[in-house]
Amino acid sequence: MPARRVSENEERVEPRQRRSRALSALTAGEAGLRHIAELTGVEVAAATRVQPVDEGWLVDVEVVEDRRIPSSGDILALYEAELDVEGDLIAYRRKRRYRRGSSDNGEAR
Repeated sequence: MPARRVSENEERVEPRQRRSRALSALTAGEAGLRHIAELTGVEVAAATRVQPVDEGWLVDVEVVEDRRIPSSGDILALYEAELDVEGDLIAYRRKRRYRRGSSDNGEAR
């Protein structure tokens, strides 16, 4: 397929501008939530971080891995989803598990 010519009226768009137009932080967060829910099969609680990176987005998603009674005993997990500029999943990993209400000391468990 031949390269498309840019007309005089068209503006050349730099890669960083294309990324921001292709996916906003809101839609990247929504995509991260959807991907983690589909892959893990557990209830997603919230996106806790949405960060642009060179080739896409990093989205941290908190999920409820094990419901307990009372809910203060629930086991939660934090997953990181790496998305490309279009919102497709490139990679994911579970960063840590913890009991609801535990202090956030940043240590993996």
